[in-house]
Amino acid sequence: MVSQLSRPSSGDRIAPSDPQRLLRLRHTCAHVMAMAVQRLFPQTRVTIGPWTETGFYYDFDRADPFTPDDLSRIEAEMRQIIRANLPIIRETVERDELRAAIVQLHEPYKLEILDGIPAAEPITRYYIGCPDPVLPQGPESPSLFDIPAPGEPAPVACWWDLCAGPHLNTTGEIHPDAMVLESVAGAYWRGDETKPQLQRIYGTAWETPEQLQAYLQQKEEAKRRDHRKLGQELDLFSIQEDAGGGLVFWHPKGARMRLLIEDYWRSAHLAAGYELLYTPHIANLDLWKTSGHFEFYRDNMFDQMEIEAQQYQLRPMNCPFHVLTYQHQLHSYRELPLRWAELGTVYRYERSGVLHGLMRVRGFTQDDAHVFCLPEQVSDEILAVLDLTEQILSDFGFAEYEVNLSTRPAKSVGADAMWELATNALRQALDRKGWAYVTDEGGGAFYGPKIDIKIRDAIGRLWQCSTIQVDFNLPERFDLQYVAADGSRQRPIMIHRAIFGSLERFFGILVENYAGDFPLWLAPVQLRLLPVSDDQRDYANGVAHTLKQSGFRVEIDASGDRLGKQIRTAELAKIPVVAVVGKREVEQQTLSVRTRQSGDLGALTVAEMQGRMEEAIAERGRV
Repeated sequence: MVSQLSRPSSGDRIAPSDPQRLLRLRHTCAHVMAMAVQRLFPQTRVTIGPWTETGFYYDFDRADPFTPDDLSRIEAEMRQIIRANLPIIRETVERDELRAAIVQLHEPYKLEILDGIPAAEPITRYYIGCPDPVLPQGPESPSLFDIPAPGEPAPVACWWDLCAGPHLNTTGEIHPDAMVLESVAGAYWRGDETKPQLQRIYGTAWETPEQLQAYLQQKEEAKRRDHRKLGQELDLFSIQEDAGGGLVFWHPKGARMRLLIEDYWRSAHLAAGYELLYTPHIANLDLWKTSGHFEFYRDNMFDQMEIEAQQYQLRPMNCPFHVLTYQHQLHSYRELPLRWAELGTVYRYERSGVLHGLMRVRGFTQDDAHVFCLPEQVSDEILAVLDLTEQILSDFGFAEYEVNLSTRPAKSVGADAMWELATNALRQALDRKGWAYVTDEGGGAFYGPKIDIKIRDAIGRLWQCSTIQVDFNLPERFDLQYVAADGSRQRPIMIHRAIFGSLERFFGILVENYAGDFPLWLAPVQLRLLPVSDDQRDYANGVAHTLKQSGFRVEIDASGDRLGKQIRTAELAKIPVVAVVGKREVEQQTLSVRTRQSGDLGALTVAEMQGRMEEAIAERGRV
């Protein structure tokens, strides 16, 4: 087969208005970066370079670490390549021909990628610049172009990589002032700790400099809101490495907030007709084999432990425990739907490189619930879940969602009729709810279709939280039954759903959404009293006692610091309400009140302040 060049990018050409343009731009930036790296550091080997949600990265094998100065040089070289407006050319190439070229380049990673491409798939590579390079002779020159001597102008570059695309048509379509390199991190080849460690350079790219600046500003704001930083500053939680990574320690203030969230969750579910379950943290390994989790998730399960010659497993999922609870007795159709909810802690093995504060941990609590229902009840039950989801998310301050309906994938279990019933039920519930949604064809789980809900936070980021899934697999695997109206035994439909997703991750999202400045009902400390001197401490103690008896979370500054420092300390701790207690306040039986939301409220009686706080709590707002 003869190599076929497409110049420029035939079938890959895009219009400026193409919605995929930004992804192509970022993919092209990744190639431009790799080209610049090999131009500046010719002994560097390249691996892969995809786009990401906000930019791109490329993994490199280089003996010396990349420094901040290196990133500046690479970025400048990228701009030179961009301004050269070089064509990007797609080539379909014969496998043996490409293998010979890769071997001559001494690029082992490209060779491994080539060997992983199925024999039936076409193989393509993308050039930047001329399509007919002179291949280097020997390992000392692994690049596809000559490196200019210091001070000499760069030659017209020619560089290629094995790639499926897509890309832009020329490098000049990238705005040179709308991209920047951000950081370097370590990464293992293929994500495998037993394979070589590489250096990953991250960058971001946008269509205009204005978009880049907006992103960089949002990134700075996200850094200010980072839940790991705020969690430490506000003394909410920690990840104790002495106990092993990925395990969360809730400190008193964070534990108090967690209790508030859990109590709210339980009350909302009981009011919505759910019953609560508590199930074990460990079970016989055979349970996970019956459920299918061992087969599909064994790489993310901790090693088993042997107890009395039997293998036991820390639970990675709560679902099988709820199934066993249902199976404990035979149910009538009159009992359905059964709605069971649990705050169940699960354990999953995550590699240390992907652990991230509360967002990615090894032990976390899912707000799991399962509904066992009749086929004709599915749509109503899903609508009820959507209503409850909206209620809970809105009470925590989230009102904007992105909703996806994911349908049957190529590999799935269950009869066509069941898939059609479940998918229609999900679609009907969304239509009845009036929510706009996007259909992700083939994106469902192997056991059933699902709805995924992403929430938008205060700075516009989307977070995957809530999910609703219809399952035919577990009822079949565990032979679940109910007695139908005609006396026959029928299979119930099982609906999985979570609203928070996991308590730890949702807590991290809350911290970042509010930047640690929580509404009054959620704040771990709602009011701090600031005595001007020890002479006012008895009065402050009496006020604190009165308010605590009414259920408020109150503390007294016991530092003995001057008033100005007490006020500053309370501001740093993001206390919603502070009240100064001085000689005048004691004489008048008042408090000098200031809130983060409204500023100075002046002198208030304890009853007046309590009334304002009660109103703010009822509205889930601020004073």
